[in-house]
Amino acid sequence: MFFTDTHSHIYLPEFDSDRDDVMQRAFKNNINKIFLPNIDSKSVPAMLRLAGEYPQHCFPMIGLHPTSVKENYTRELENVELWLKKEKFYGIGEVGIDLYWDTSFRKEQIKAFSHQIQLSLKHKLPLIIHTRNSFPEIFSTLMPFSGKKLKGIFHSFTGSIEQAEKAIQMGFKIGINGIVSFKNSGLDKTVAALGTDHLVLETDSPYLAPVPYRGKRNESAYLLHIAEKIAEISGEKLETVANKTNRNALEVYGI
Repeated sequence: MFFTDTHSHIYLPEFDSDRDDVMQRAFKNNINKIFLPNIDSKSVPAMLRLAGEYPQHCFPMIGLHPTSVKENYTRELENVELWLKKEKFYGIGEVGIDLYWDTSFRKEQIKAFSHQIQLSLKHKLPLIIHTRNSFPEIFSTLMPFSGKKLKGIFHSFTGSIEQAEKAIQMGFKIGINGIVSFKNSGLDKTVAALGTDHLVLETDSPYLAPVPYRGKRNESAYLLHIAEKIAEISGEKLETVANKTNRNALEVYGI
């Protein structure tokens, strides 16, 4: 029984003191594939270094995170395109629209997202979408590309059942992380209604650690707690959750 962490930032400085230990704990918990979403031009070297150290287990992606969309976003997007010519990546991510912290670059975020949707189609790579306070904007930006074989993941999903179903209809899987274990998050109801046929597992390390580690640094080993919670909600065996979510991850990333 193996698990795939479809979204983990374990290349970040939060892990500089014990990254190898973090990897070993992941392996001990049967997490054998970890996908690494990029943030911006500054994060690429550390991400690629980790992928180079664990080539059978860590798989890098490239993209511009919406909260990194500033005045220089066009230059950042040029950097994404340059990297796509130089290295092998497994997804365009993480990308999207975040209107929770700051709305001053709303138009630029939408333009950057649209551009990166086009990159995902051009390079036939899955799109890893970050959405926060922005489901209407996300769907309206995706709509012109509907029917063009879009695929990917709605990462850290916190939307409604209807929004999940819409994402699935457009070709996406639903990324479930530690939020599903938070009391009153409501995500358990969404998972119960959806079932596991379109779910993938993620940690979003070092963020959003599941219960019983909530509030602490997250790591890929904790994916097991997320899987156990989904098994509890769905009524499926843990091995079934592992098999289904692995199958979905492989379908997205083509590994």
